[in-house]
Amino acid sequence: METKNAEIGEGSKVPHLSYVGDATIGEHTNIGAASVFVNYDGVGKHRTVIGSYARTGSDNMFVAPVEVGDGAYTGAGTVVREDVPPGALSVSAGAQRTFEGWTERKRPGTPPAEAAARARVARGETSHAGGDAGRDGLTSGDTATE
Repeated sequence: METKNAEIGEGSKVPHLSYVGDATIGEHTNIGAASVFVNYDGVGKHRTVIGSYARTGSDNMFVAPVEVGDGAYTGAGTVVREDVPPGALSVSAGAQRTFEGWTERKRPGTPPAEAAARARVARGETSHAGGDAGRDGLTSGDTATE
């Protein structure tokens, strides 16, 4: 953990791999691992305030100036750009989308594609290699699973 110009309340926990700059954290609050308090916008520094008894998910970014209220929660991977009211839950990560066979289509002939093909054979699946992939490696027939 790295702190700079930060106040951390009694009983609060801020784990390793987090940067807490220009922030005030209330009492008995838990900050998730790998969280970053984004305090500089290229012109000036701004402050983040996290209330007491708040719980933040791992890998959060708090884009200052922003406030998370007492007893509020944030989900893992959330980028907090707006204030979170007391007792609220804030999440910004969308649903996970999985594109089957992407590596074999987008990176054919590479070690990752070959490993994926071997794993498919071992599982009794057919190969997903080939197809007319677009710029992002997705084809018109790609279907995401959520």
